[in-house]
Amino acid sequence: MRTFDFAPLHRATVGFDQLADLMDRLVTNDVGQSTYPPYNIEKTADDAYRISIAVAGFTDEDLMVEVKENALVVSAKKADEDSENRTYLHRGIATRAFERRFHLADHVRVTGATHANGMLHIDLEREVPEALKPRRIQIASSTEKKTDVIESKSVN
Repeated sequence: MRTFDFAPLHRATVGFDQLADLMDRLVTNDVGQSTYPPYNIEKTADDAYRISIAVAGFTDEDLMVEVKENALVVSAKKADEDSENRTYLHRGIATRAFERRFHLADHVRVTGATHANGMLHIDLEREVPEALKPRRIQIASSTEKKTDVIESKSVN
């Protein structure tokens, strides 16, 4: 596989650290990255999203959802049960601890989380500040004369 060195990008730019870090994360081939638990990301409206994570076997107390520095972190740790007294012939329901991270874009905030039927649903919404929204500029007529201009005289 081809590797890329983003060091020149860090040396030649100011204020684009997040972009360079994102490119670094995308290019880095992390073989050890787990696919557990499975999840979906869907767009529910123009500025609304939902992350659905399959968390069968976990209770609300076992799950933790938090936002830190533009990253959504979902983690779970199963409370210890008396599994010593159980003998499984087949154990197909994975209840191992996990941590899943999602990097959020600027102005995206978590609006809520629900847990039902073995699925954890996390709702997100993009809130664009008024300063970044497009605004229409009214064009003044060119026939209007400006009255606040003072005539100047040359002094010799």
